Amino acid sequence: YQYLSRYKRKEELDHFFFTPERTEGTEKECLKLLLEFCGRHNVSWTELSNFTHFLDLQLRKCEKSVFCGPAAGEDFQGF
Repeated sequence: YQYLSRYKRKEELDHFFFTPERTEGTEKECLKLLLEFCGRHNVSWTELSNFTHFLDLQLRKCEKSVFCGPAAGEDFQGF
């Protein structure tokens, strides 16, 4: 939710890192945002669960990757 809400507001994500201790939004807002970004109509709970697990995995890998960090933009212009 932290990433998706910032992405929707067109905020800079290069220097943002997920903080599990931080609670943002309500359950209703989170579900609405997940449904919006899931990309499926009449999504099942299983599909929504798979989407959130996949997104979580990809974002964790992105945070750890040297190619996705803020320094990559400085070192690899246009990459």
